[in-house]
Formats: sequence, structure tokens, C-alpha cells
Amino acid sequence: QKPNRGVVSRQRQHCGNMANVYTLDGIVVFVLLAICTCAYVKRIPRLRDLLLSEKKGFFGTLYKASVIGTRLHWLVSLCCAGMAVYLLLLR
Repeated sequence: QKPNRGVVSRQRQHCGNMANVYTLDGIVVFVLLAICTCAYVKRIPRLRDLLLSEKKGFFGTLYKASVIGTRLHWLVSLCCAGMAVYLLLLR
């Protein structure tokens, strides 16, 4: 019997799409969302004390993202708007 070619081609096509998860625009969107979220969390006192009190390690990275989000808020918002236009219209 011949193997079912349709199933194999669908599996190859599905695996081919999985390689697109780690694209540059996906990484930029993730970083922008992390910066915006950390900047928002910094304004909530209980969450700020819980998540942004450490300045080393993983929580230190969150702290640095919150500092970037609050100091460069105009640049981060422009990048978010530009990325939205890129993803919705150009991609």
C-alpha cells in the first residue's frame, strides 16, 4: 500500500510554520510587551514591592525593563505603534 501523501505533506507544512515562531518581529513584540508590562507593574505598589524589589537576576531584568519603560515612555510608545502598523499592514 502507498502511504498517505496528504498527511505527510500537512505535517511537513505544519513543521515548516513552527520555524517562524522565532522571528525578529516576534522577539521585538515580546520585548516591547515585557517593557510595557513592567512599566505598568511599577505603578502598582503591591506588585512593585513583590516583583521589582530585586536588582539582580531575573527580577533585576524586570526592574531594568520597568526603568526603560518609565524613562523612555515616548520612545517605547512610538515603537509599539510602529510595530502595530508593521504587523497589521505590512506583514
